[in-house]
Amino acid sequence: MNISNFKGTDMQLSGERIKVTYKIFGEEEEALKMAKDICLEDTIGLPENLIPGNRISSQIKGTVDSLESPESEVYYAVVSFAVEAAEGELTQLLNVVFGNLSIKPGVQVVKIELPESLLSLYNGPRYGISGLRKLLGIQKRPLLSADLKPIGLTSEELSKLAYELALNGIDIIRDDHALTDQTFAPFDERVSMCCEAVRKANSITGFKSIYVPNITAPYDEIFLRAETAKKEGAGGLLICPGLTGFDAMRCVTDDINIALPIFSHPAFLGSFTVGPDGISHSVIYGQIVRLAGADVTIFPNYDYSFSINEKDCREIVSSAKDPLGHIKNMMPNPIGSAGLESLHENVNFYGNDVILQAGRDLYQNDIGENCIRYRNTLLGIVRK
Repeated sequence: MNISNFKGTDMQLSGERIKVTYKIFGEEEEALKMAKDICLEDTIGLPENLIPGNRISSQIKGTVDSLESPESEVYYAVVSFAVEAAEGELTQLLNVVFGNLSIKPGVQVVKIELPESLLSLYNGPRYGISGLRKLLGIQKRPLLSADLKPIGLTSEELSKLAYELALNGIDIIRDDHALTDQTFAPFDERVSMCCEAVRKANSITGFKSIYVPNITAPYDEIFLRAETAKKEGAGGLLICPGLTGFDAMRCVTDDINIALPIFSHPAFLGSFTVGPDGISHSVIYGQIVRLAGADVTIFPNYDYSFSINEKDCREIVSSAKDPLGHIKNMMPNPIGSAGLESLHENVNFYGNDVILQAGRDLYQNDIGENCIRYRNTLLGIVRK
């Protein structure tokens, strides 16, 4: 048997293309070689001289649409792929864009463009910004969130903390991303107690604060935990797609029996963005999590000890909010800010459509008083 004897598919493909912009580091010759390699690596999988027949080469193989250099030893290559290479699977789309290519140095994904025919196969966020605001009964101002921590508190202690946070004006009370199903705070017990605590606080204040448990888990547990959270009255679900997989998050989002806002947490995704290689912040925290259905994208803020700057954060916000066919927008949620004194700067930077995270100073001294201080400070600086 000789592979050259095969002809490949005779199916006439649609001609519609997925366009991906890659940032490539090196001299022009190296950049062009890498761009051509991208066309083959995650589509055909063989060198061009081994491709049987013209059909595969002309239809399946990627093509270099452009190669430009805005600065020395930096090139931007736009490579397009047949939509049929990805079909309607998010997993395969990511594989085409950056599968084996992720093993190679010197290249970064900076933009993904999908034709409407492919975009229409994704539902995206169920709520979006307006839906989340409606759920919380907050029309304009930035939202305020806080995490349940430290890890090691019992379910009872966490529920008392959740009550205190909700009672004193925190809109979104979230599990810390490291809080799962530990013996000191088992998932079912913790979720039941925290949901009840937030309900009790809301009955006193008239607010619509929500509790968002972390359902990051082995795949066969994710839906069981989501269903438990829904039954107990959770107001949203936290998922770490870097641990579960992006498509697992999409499956939860699309499940009409769950139908809760999804908060995407960046745990385990940082290695894609910390260096010049990999995937840009705007693609991984913006475009990909939006396709996977997150209503809220949590990402590191520029004013903390993370490898991210103001430009990166602006690009994430653009990817979260810019028009994308029928796909709803996402609420940005930068984390890691210094604390109360950073609220004014962050409102000026992000505007009103943002979730601002209470910093570590929330947990110093009286937590209730600190919550009130955060809320009153925020109300005083809301952008008109």
